[in-house]
Amino acid sequence: MNLFEQQSNEFVPRHIGTIGQEKEMFKTIGVDSLDELIDKTIPSSIRIHTKLNLPEAISEAELLSELKEVSIRNKTFRSYIGQGYYDTIVPSVILRNVFENPGWYTQYTPYQAEISQGRLESLLNFQTIVSDLTALPIANASLLDEATAAAEAMNMFYHQVNRTDEIKSPKFFVDNEIFPQTKDVILTRANPLGIEIIFGNYKTARIDNTFFGAIVQYPNNLGSIEDYRDFINEVHATGGFVAMATDLLALTLLTPPGELGADVAVGSSQRFGVPLGYGGPHAAFFSAKDDFKRAMPGRIIGVSVDAENNRALRMALQTREQHIKREKATSNICTAQALLANIAAMFAVYHGPHGLKNIAKRVALLTQIVAEGIEERGFELVSGNFFDTIAVKVNDIKTFKEKAERQQINLRYIDNTLIGISLDETVTLNDLYDLINCFENDVDPVAFSINDDDELDHIPSFAIRTSQFLTHPVFNTHHSETQMMRYIKQLENKDISLDTSMISLGSCTMKLNAASEMIPLTWLHWNRMHPLVPAEQAEGYKQIIDELSDYLKAITGFDACSLQPNSGAQGEFSGLLAIRNFHLANGDADRNVILIPISAHGTNPASAVMAGMKVVVVKALENGYIDVTDFKSKAEQYGANLAGTMITYPSTYGIFEEEIKLICDIVHQHGGQVYMDGANMNAQCGLTSPAAIGADVCHLNLHKTFSIPHGGGGPGMGPICVKKHLAAHLPGHASNVKRETSGNDSNVSRLTSHGAVSAAPYGSASILLISYAYIRMLGEKGVRKATEYAILNANYMKARLEKDFDILYTGNNGTCAHEFIVDLRPFKNSAGIEAEDVAKRLMDYGFHAPTMSFPVPGTIMIEPTESEDKAELDRFCDALLNIRKEIKEIEEGRSDKKDNPLKNAPHTQLSVISSQWSHGYTREKAAFPLDYVKQNKFWPSVARVNNTVGDRNLICVCEPTSSYAEQEV
Repeated sequence: MNLFEQQSNEFVPRHIGTIGQEKEMFKTIGVDSLDELIDKTIPSSIRIHTKLNLPEAISEAELLSELKEVSIRNKTFRSYIGQGYYDTIVPSVILRNVFENPGWYTQYTPYQAEISQGRLESLLNFQTIVSDLTALPIANASLLDEATAAAEAMNMFYHQVNRTDEIKSPKFFVDNEIFPQTKDVILTRANPLGIEIIFGNYKTARIDNTFFGAIVQYPNNLGSIEDYRDFINEVHATGGFVAMATDLLALTLLTPPGELGADVAVGSSQRFGVPLGYGGPHAAFFSAKDDFKRAMPGRIIGVSVDAENNRALRMALQTREQHIKREKATSNICTAQALLANIAAMFAVYHGPHGLKNIAKRVALLTQIVAEGIEERGFELVSGNFFDTIAVKVNDIKTFKEKAERQQINLRYIDNTLIGISLDETVTLNDLYDLINCFENDVDPVAFSINDDDELDHIPSFAIRTSQFLTHPVFNTHHSETQMMRYIKQLENKDISLDTSMISLGSCTMKLNAASEMIPLTWLHWNRMHPLVPAEQAEGYKQIIDELSDYLKAITGFDACSLQPNSGAQGEFSGLLAIRNFHLANGDADRNVILIPISAHGTNPASAVMAGMKVVVVKALENGYIDVTDFKSKAEQYGANLAGTMITYPSTYGIFEEEIKLICDIVHQHGGQVYMDGANMNAQCGLTSPAAIGADVCHLNLHKTFSIPHGGGGPGMGPICVKKHLAAHLPGHASNVKRETSGNDSNVSRLTSHGAVSAAPYGSASILLISYAYIRMLGEKGVRKATEYAILNANYMKARLEKDFDILYTGNNGTCAHEFIVDLRPFKNSAGIEAEDVAKRLMDYGFHAPTMSFPVPGTIMIEPTESEDKAELDRFCDALLNIRKEIKEIEEGRSDKKDNPLKNAPHTQLSVISSQWSHGYTREKAAFPLDYVKQNKFWPSVARVNNTVGDRNLICVCEPTSSYAEQEV
């Protein structure tokens, strides 16, 4: 390789940590080469030996230059389209210290609370913001987007009212003036469950006990502020529930949903400092009355205490998680939008209640000036009650559209005679001249007299907020940049992220999120794009979307791709819908049975139920393989009704099962389709593929295999790739289809798309740049090499650990795929030590625990990824091996069964320096068990968290200051 080729391939060794260190690793494993290891690991029947149709690698500098050129193809017009998406000002202190900071964007979901107190506090702040502004007591720590949050509310109501197999209340009322994309997603989600959607005008609707609930928008699709109190009372009188889609900024001025009687409030927190990004990622919010706390989708952060009775935060009511409920789940939500929720939370902390209210007043005042200026020119508004959006009646939109486009302005063209205008915090008084000028009949801009001292008079009296919000000190303290910078850093220091040490989570693939992949996300031409701009203004995005789709098709071997699903669980749902709709199109309405191995991810059965499927569980053998005999038997038993199967490959146990093609053949022989869960795709790229094993559809976790950061629990992307026969059944979107209207009333229009699964056409489009950059910098050879080294690293760690720990499952040749399971169950009998004790003790060594008790209780599942170097792999192995010695000391009676470093882990700095130390082991052993720990000690900020106390006394908002004082007494 010459100097110039080396330059183009510079990213490969920067991403793959063990390049150049293979020789010693081969010796430890017992192989002579990487090829030998791969041949032992992946069955020859499914191996791919041809080159992937991917471009050659380019350098980091070349990538950034290329993406800059492509970005300029996007036209950054001033967009007044609204529809739940608004331009916003990201405070620089938050942009630099959170959005661009790996200490925040490489965090994992806070399952290990003791090393997640920073992100947990920020997410608790987010919940408090949502709860305060909506006046509903329980809020979760974000959902995917507004449309799916609305669908989640519908689903929750449906199961709350219809608690038996006999569905007595199948109808859900949707007001005409809900955002179109929300209607679209609601329809998609309702259909498989048999929910009957009734569109109508809430003022004239007749609700009876056949309705389980309703949803309205506040302010609505046309910007009107409506009084829903009588309607809500009417729905409640029949035993139903009401959700209100709303806007957090508006609620600083408007009477909140809880005070109007709503049961649930949903919406997007995007305008709290999160860039548009052509549709995402953005954190949706969901708040509810206390009655729904055990039925709500998503994660709730709660307050508890630790082992030393100090305040500690953790994820509350974790039995609500879908990997617990499986086919009994009422939601398949797994990922949240934690990073974006944290940004929104910091936005509110920085501005405080008065700052937020001032932003809202400015937006409302500017909207009022525009409205009155347009009315003065003879135009009529749909409603005189509004916050930031007006709808203007015109004879024909054509001339207005032409003039707006000449001034590089995007308005919302609702139909041929109705124009929508939505303003945001980035609009200035100067912008109003061009905006109002769109409604003048001349060509050149005209000056207008604008009075910015006017009082707000377009918010009706019933909707004027009188209640306080965000009174907690955290929202009234950090308003200088110095204060804010230190607050962000204080929280960051409490958390382990990938910038601290490796996070070896099996099935979660916490690999390098390279800086060069992240940098373009903050560029203007990528992050300021409204998702509903005309296609010709988003040609840069189109190029990236088309090329990334081609790359993913090449890697999977499939023919078509949808980038719309904005999480892995959404991808599962979308793939199953494609299968369902394929069978329906063929007249096979009875094909609704899905076979799922017992070892599958918990979201698999949950997604199947959401897609209207009946789950039949398939057994596993003692070696972890799918029981093919049981599989075949059940395929025959349900043959006439078989929709397909959901399989994870390599399996959740970290094995390439040799009979995978036979399993796929069995399904096809009985008329079913094969869905492959792509969670473990990092062990396939370039070596085998979903198409090679015989699958028909798969989703890809871009936040795992393709390097999008986890962000403390999200964002994620879960695009699906399918074979040609399923391509017609990929998700559509309301913005890309024509609308059929009934008469002259566009409010009763019927969406004709093939069912959207996310609010935006391309989901969280901006983060697609990360996966695009990952593939471009690795190139065809690098993508394959990443897979090979992920397998190498896992087998190296397995070889180092297997003499001291039982490795639960391996392939026929004694190797694992990219992950492996360490069985800790024997130590419960021998030393009273459980998997949780090992997980907490690893914190004292400076590590986040591997995946705990999944897929097998009492175990840990380790996945090192290709990104870690050998020294880090060795440090982690050394930590586990030393923990094994500590367990042996208990087994031999040299350490007490109750008072030992594992049972008392993690050890905080405060406990170690305390003048009272009553343990039977030294402080040094507690805090510095190996020499390397002394060089870079991470201190957990709390001792082991007591989950039971928190669940018995559920607190999921910031407590009043007095509660802290009471604890300290």
